[in-house]
Amino acid sequence: MPSPIPSLRPLRPARPFVAVLLAALAATALPAHAGKTLDAVKKRGSVKCGVTNGVAGFSAPDTQGQWSGLDVDSCRAIAAAVLGDAKKVEFVPLNSQQRFSALQAGEIDILARNTTWNLTRDASLGFHFTTINYYDGQGFLVPKKLKVTSARQLKGATVCTQSGTTNEKNVADWSRAQGVALKTLVFESFEASYKAFFAGRCQVFSTDASALAGLRNKEAPNPDDYVVLPELISKEPLAPLVRRGDDEWFAIAKWVPNALIEAEELGITQANADPLKGSSKDPAQQRLLGTGDDLGKLLGLDKDWSFRAIRAVGNYGEMFERNVGSKSVLKLPRGANNLWNKGGLHYALPLR
Repeated sequence: MPSPIPSLRPLRPARPFVAVLLAALAATALPAHAGKTLDAVKKRGSVKCGVTNGVAGFSAPDTQGQWSGLDVDSCRAIAAAVLGDAKKVEFVPLNSQQRFSALQAGEIDILARNTTWNLTRDASLGFHFTTINYYDGQGFLVPKKLKVTSARQLKGATVCTQSGTTNEKNVADWSRAQGVALKTLVFESFEASYKAFFAGRCQVFSTDASALAGLRNKEAPNPDDYVVLPELISKEPLAPLVRRGDDEWFAIAKWVPNALIEAEELGITQANADPLKGSSKDPAQQRLLGTGDDLGKLLGLDKDWSFRAIRAVGNYGEMFERNVGSKSVLKLPRGANNLWNKGGLHYALPLR
């Protein structure tokens, strides 16, 4: 006869085991040890930040040599978090051909030079992209006297652009896909390419739409004589980069901008960071202000790292409006660069 079926006992809930496992993992979580880049930055007393030779709204020096822009503020936030002083940044201007070799050679600690995050760069150059700080797309700038309202009317036109960038390839791809024959005239430097356009050597200039707005406002002989066409021909997620092989520095470069996005979500600004530090009872705000859980030790930093970054440059929204938005000469709309809960794409990873 078959053996009797053993009585079935109810399964014990897994929760106690999970709780014990999580507790064990928490107990073994150790502060991060300083990586070689962080050690070098502290020893030097400054962050070396690779930037453009001058793109309005992102990184450009004024007549006194003072740098400003969205990428510039990103580097200042890291300096504030790591060194306690947003002014401790050395800005290294690089053209598109120099930027990657300078980072590979260790001449800079971070490349914050409106660089597009794509598969080839991510997989083949030995770098980590950190956090997208601007969602852009490539467009076309034309003189109004051409009387065109769409890029599809540009058949046979000559397009000025910069070599060694995604811009050159995007024009070729779009031209082929749309059946709009275009000629390209490429230049090694951004400045040479747009000056050739304004001198009349080509009928069209193409680069990221944010840069087109800056050129029209700051470099055109008469801004009203030029128009940015409505089409965007590519996706250009712009993000800073760091070298692979230093996970500690990568974590810092990734979490500082996330903290600035989170600060905007939580209503923490450059102006209210100090009073909130002493009064906020919100655990999420407290973590950013250095009065709650100590997240800094996991990055090899102190408890006030994110508080200093916010106090130095403001939250992401403040950075955007000051450099490229409503309070800047560019007057660009937030659009895709708004927070996720306001119809945009920016979504901070949880800081906890």
